[in-house]
Amino acid sequence: MESRPQAAKPEDLAKVYREVAERAARLLSDFAQSRPPAGAVSDELGIAKAYMDLYVRMLADPMALATHAMDMWLDYAQLWQSSWMKMFGQNVKPIAVPAESDARFKADEWTNNFLFDFIKQSYLIAARHIQHTVSAVAGLSGESQKKVAFFTRLYVEALAPPNFVMTNPQVLRETLLTGGQNLLRGLNNLLADIARGDGQLRISMTDEAAFQLGKNIASTPGKVVFQTDLMQLIQFQPTTQEVYRRPLLIIPPWINKYYILDLREKNSFIKWALDKGHTVFVVSWVNPDRSLAAKRFDDYMLEGAIAALEAIEKATGESKINVIGYCLGGTLLGCTLAYLAAKGQERAACATFFVSLLDFSEPGELGVFIDEEQVANLEKKMNERGYLEGSEMASTFNLLRANDLVWSFVINNYLMGKDPFPFDLLYWNSDSTRMPAKMHSFYLRNMYLKNLLAVPGGIELDGVPIDLSRVKLPAYFISTVEDHIAPWKTTYKGAKLLGATARFVLGGSGHVAGIVNPPAANKYHYWTNEALPATPEQWFEGAEQHAGSWWDDWQAWMERQNAGAKVPARVPGGRALKVLEDAPGSYAMLRPGTKPRQQGSST
Repeated sequence: MESRPQAAKPEDLAKVYREVAERAARLLSDFAQSRPPAGAVSDELGIAKAYMDLYVRMLADPMALATHAMDMWLDYAQLWQSSWMKMFGQNVKPIAVPAESDARFKADEWTNNFLFDFIKQSYLIAARHIQHTVSAVAGLSGESQKKVAFFTRLYVEALAPPNFVMTNPQVLRETLLTGGQNLLRGLNNLLADIARGDGQLRISMTDEAAFQLGKNIASTPGKVVFQTDLMQLIQFQPTTQEVYRRPLLIIPPWINKYYILDLREKNSFIKWALDKGHTVFVVSWVNPDRSLAAKRFDDYMLEGAIAALEAIEKATGESKINVIGYCLGGTLLGCTLAYLAAKGQERAACATFFVSLLDFSEPGELGVFIDEEQVANLEKKMNERGYLEGSEMASTFNLLRANDLVWSFVINNYLMGKDPFPFDLLYWNSDSTRMPAKMHSFYLRNMYLKNLLAVPGGIELDGVPIDLSRVKLPAYFISTVEDHIAPWKTTYKGAKLLGATARFVLGGSGHVAGIVNPPAANKYHYWTNEALPATPEQWFEGAEQHAGSWWDDWQAWMERQNAGAKVPARVPGGRALKVLEDAPGSYAMLRPGTKPRQQGSST
């Protein structure tokens, strides 16, 4: 049996009280000095405008509003009836049940305890009807409709019973057992997170002290063999005596660090690819400061992707390279391939796109945060600092999955008073990077707002019109069914933009977990379809489902592209490029407020 927590010693409680008081005093002082002038009101997200439009249209149709209210009242009447029957010992079917994937109501009390079961069902009924009512309002603009649906969902999720002390059975039990020590510890955790975020709440998602880059995370042996102002190129130590003749370059997004593909040995895509006989290179992007504010999207292509391709040719003697682009790195890869095609250069042999958008016509819920007014406000902030702070973008991504990435930690850290568990993926998630102002403005305006990458010649990079239809090399697209950042039906549209028929594969789970899915884990599943019909719905209708990881399917496809050609394994620094430092390299280690070590480019 679980032992009852012992009462805290008076001296320990006094210490915690003192820490809480000192932290609170410092934060209140900082808040008082930094608060905006009285009366200053800002609606940068356009939420007030969207809801005002909603209210006007709801009031214009009182009959519809009354119908929705009556429907909700009927559900509550059924709940009252079933609750009375349950109270008298009868087995009754619940009126409202949470989704199977909803972890908020997994505790036994939510089903077995009469009161908490009633609270749960009451909440689920209200949540369903509120969201249905706002989504059914006719006449809203597409932009307002998306904002209302998204922020109503956030509101409903915020008011869930597990998020409050008195309506969370686990928190109540812990509070009674510890005499409220959990809430005191939680307050201390809350104040610590606010202090860590310089006045903004930065929720601790993992025990960051449990990880050290190069030791127990991002630990696959390798060397930095080349660098520019924007990136370091890492070549990893081979694990096989022979390797494919064509080397493999991975271009990750520059929103986070590259080691999402090298978390630990058991889930490292990089280590797995090495074991399969690939010579693996990866771009490790810099965490830019104000000095790089003028860097453009063109520069990320020229000093990033193309510079890496040129360097790999020097390191291996191979002029054609297999390339992977992940998320934003895949968008850059598409641009780079179109640029090279326009210049008549054949540097890539085949391309793989991990959850990458080339068509931005339907960017999913992320589009709620991207419209003309919001981009203009963001540009103003970026121009003042020279960059977009990585934590701001990370907070936006977290809101897309608020139950998992916000409220679960509020409950664990602040209500239960527990420290977060060590979790490699969440450690990486908190290690975000900045975006140079000029580059990010170009990306948001031309890709998200105008969708010009999907238009032949719609954008120019380094003076060259970009036309994706000129990219005629073999391509592999892996997307994931639950992706909130790059919706799979939109990535499918991007696959149709290339000049050759691509292989499209759909994996399980989401943007990160669906990609970092090693075969040994035996998790999820994936769908394949040898054809690429006109619409994603047609593709899925004809797709075949397979158990396990898509990694094996990708490796079989890569084997066909490489035609089995092997050469002796290549050691980092063995040819024209010399070793600059050990992986993961100083760029991956870079934190805000520090500058990259000036070593110069390898030649």
